[in-house]
Amino acid sequence: MNSLRRRLILLLVASIVGVVGLATAAVISVRGGGPPPELTVPWVAQQMELVVRLLPGPIPDVLRVKLSDHAAGGKVDRPETAMLNDILRRRGLDVLAVVSDKADEPGQLASVRLPDNRWAIMEVPHITPPRREWLVLAGWISLIVAGATAVSVYFTAVLIRPLEMLEAAVSKIGSDGMLAAVPEVGSAEVKATAHALNQLSSRLKTAMESRMRLVAAAGHDLRTPMTRMRLRAEFLDDERDKWLHDLDELDRIADSAIRLVREEVNQDAAEPLDLRKMVGDIEAEMVSLGHAVSIGHLDAVSVQAGALGLRRALRNLIVNAATHGKACRIDLAVAGSRAVLTISDHGPGIPPELLNKAFEPFFRVDPGRLQSIPGAGLGLAIAKEIIERYGGTVTLENRKGGGLEQTVVFEAV
Repeated sequence: MNSLRRRLILLLVASIVGVVGLATAAVISVRGGGPPPELTVPWVAQQMELVVRLLPGPIPDVLRVKLSDHAAGGKVDRPETAMLNDILRRRGLDVLAVVSDKADEPGQLASVRLPDNRWAIMEVPHITPPRREWLVLAGWISLIVAGATAVSVYFTAVLIRPLEMLEAAVSKIGSDGMLAAVPEVGSAEVKATAHALNQLSSRLKTAMESRMRLVAAAGHDLRTPMTRMRLRAEFLDDERDKWLHDLDELDRIADSAIRLVREEVNQDAAEPLDLRKMVGDIEAEMVSLGHAVSIGHLDAVSVQAGALGLRRALRNLIVNAATHGKACRIDLAVAGSRAVLTISDHGPGIPPELLNKAFEPFFRVDPGRLQSIPGAGLGLAIAKEIIERYGGTVTLENRKGGGLEQTVVFEAV
């Protein structure tokens, strides 16, 4: 019941059915008891007067009077009985009249004692409810519910169309953070919502492109002064190696920044990839470069991703674990419909309060302590960008026995 559509439909249906139901109940309460006594009793008195006047002659069948030796049985209705006797006396008839309820069905009977001591019995006008009245009422209510539901569904769809458009636009946000263009058609409210979304998308795109141009330009422009500084450092005698080391660090930062921008702009096409084979190839490459990387259990599984991008992302994660964690182990398992890649190392891990910042650009756990380790702090940021682009997730968690565990999850194909 958390859906706004369902709640609106139920609210409208309940409101319509409630109003019509109350109106129906009011009509039934007014009409259910038949005509008031002020209308029926004078009519009965008039018919009885005709019967008395016609005696001792025959009584026409049109009067629908039954003659009996005793009055009709049933509970006596005293107010109507008094009213009938009063009307008969005012008409000059000195007779006794009794109005009583029928014993086995709704309605009333009027009994008048005639001068010859017989009783004339006549039915008091009464509106009889239709046969199978509950079935008729159920059909009436069902028709109301069906009509109210149809009307509610239509108007609810109209009311929440802007919200659905917003939800659809947000769900179509690409890996580059851009919103898909929304058609500006429909009612004034829908057009306004679509126009606002398109404006937001345009501004986001402009901001993203401006940021990427800024980073790329800064990284590129750093190359020229760094080259001049490197040439000058070659002629230094004192602290030459320190100068060259710092220049190498600046060069790596500029290269990493440019690569991060390229990952956001250049996206290779996704295709089915044998993840076990890719992990084996990366492990062999890392070992040849001198990294302490080992393979654990590898299940055969394929995922949908770009070959170059995914290889670069996994390589960054493995290098990060092998460098900062001294050594790492890679495991690949199939869990239901997902491929789960785990990279476990034996390093100091990351303080829990900093785990959620590890994927931020230029992140270092302790820059002063890790200056000797090369890198610009963009490896995890680039890996996260690539993995999430292809629908995967990457998380970090400290191991109980020490070290860090990097978990990459993809949908298997």
